[in-house]
Amino acid sequence: MPRLLDHIKFRITISLVVLLCCSLSVNAQFFSLNNSTSETIPFELVRNLMIIKLKINDKGPYNFVLDTGVGFMLITEPSLVDSINVDGLRTIKIHGFGEGSDFEAYITKTLKVGIPGLVSHNVSAAIFKKDHLGLTAYAGVTIHGLLGYEFFNSLAVKINFSDSTITVATPNDMRYYRRATKIPITIEDRKPYVTTNVTFANGLEKQSKLIIDLGAGHFISMENVQDKSNIQKKAINANLGVGINGPINGTLSRIKQVELGKYKVKNVIAAFPDSVNYKLTTPRDGNIGIGLIKKFDVIFDYPNNMLYLKPGVEFKKRDEYDMSGLMYYSAHDDYQRIVIDKVEPGSAGEEAGLQKGDEILMININSVTNMTLQQIDDLFRSRDGRPFFMLIARDKKYVVIHLTLKRRV
Repeated sequence: MPRLLDHIKFRITISLVVLLCCSLSVNAQFFSLNNSTSETIPFELVRNLMIIKLKINDKGPYNFVLDTGVGFMLITEPSLVDSINVDGLRTIKIHGFGEGSDFEAYITKTLKVGIPGLVSHNVSAAIFKKDHLGLTAYAGVTIHGLLGYEFFNSLAVKINFSDSTITVATPNDMRYYRRATKIPITIEDRKPYVTTNVTFANGLEKQSKLIIDLGAGHFISMENVQDKSNIQKKAINANLGVGINGPINGTLSRIKQVELGKYKVKNVIAAFPDSVNYKLTTPRDGNIGIGLIKKFDVIFDYPNNMLYLKPGVEFKKRDEYDMSGLMYYSAHDDYQRIVIDKVEPGSAGEEAGLQKGDEILMININSVTNMTLQQIDDLFRSRDGRPFFMLIARDKKYVVIHLTLKRRV
């Protein structure tokens, strides 16, 4: 069974050891523009994953998640090792975030990574020997890997969430937003960090150093918090997602405010992991995920250590967490079957009698074969008290379930 991820909060936090840093090409790894001053690249947002298409060694296209929280290109689909014609592979161990052990990956020589309008330079990758993330089952579409620092480090990258486009240009040629807030960032261990003020539910204000992580589906995660029970009001226990080494458990609640430049985002859903069982090479207090970032149109300018934010279409939208208490995935055979992996205790799903292993066939009058996982997610966080009936397959029988959503955070 593939590893599963929380519907709203999906986090890819990878701490690559020094061995990996030394194993990849010593030359700078980056992308440049090919005969133009800017290029626009479409992306698809699937369950808070930004997916772009690219080719590797003229093979593909492949689906890659764009992720500022990844310092090196990762190929998570092991079968690509045969498809992209690479040789001279070396094996290393990778340490990740979660409750499992380290695992092995291949390191490639320089790859030709094809993104329309761009040219790759000296880009290598780590290829998982086994898919440890289960991204394909989580997203319901085939995911082949993650692309991070190499994409951002030499260009200015503008992300427009309202029309699902990425515009890349040299910093001198980028058309920056008027009246945007301009926030200094630092690039440490190939990832972007911002220092800002976070105000918790009890009124405590803390200056916090946060990684800006497009590969994390949550709004914000606070990792370095003492006595979290005193700073939270209403909190629930939750599986916060999956790291490379296994599940990440903790609590979910809301924090009063997050400052981002001149903007103050209020009543933000926050994850509080139980513990951080990995070594941080760069000390930090937490992690800003795409749930919060997509409230803005954003420009990452790594060369000038700057982030630009302009309120987007979702800036004033109230944030909601899943109200069903269900964790589900698309079965690997055809990605059309939706199977429940976990039912949170005390949730609407438990009260309705749903169980681990139930296959969801219909929601109201709609067959799930005609729905994406994103559409199902949106239904289950739509409105407190909203009723549904569901047709479930269980032990070779059909069961009708009445589910009434219940806000938990």
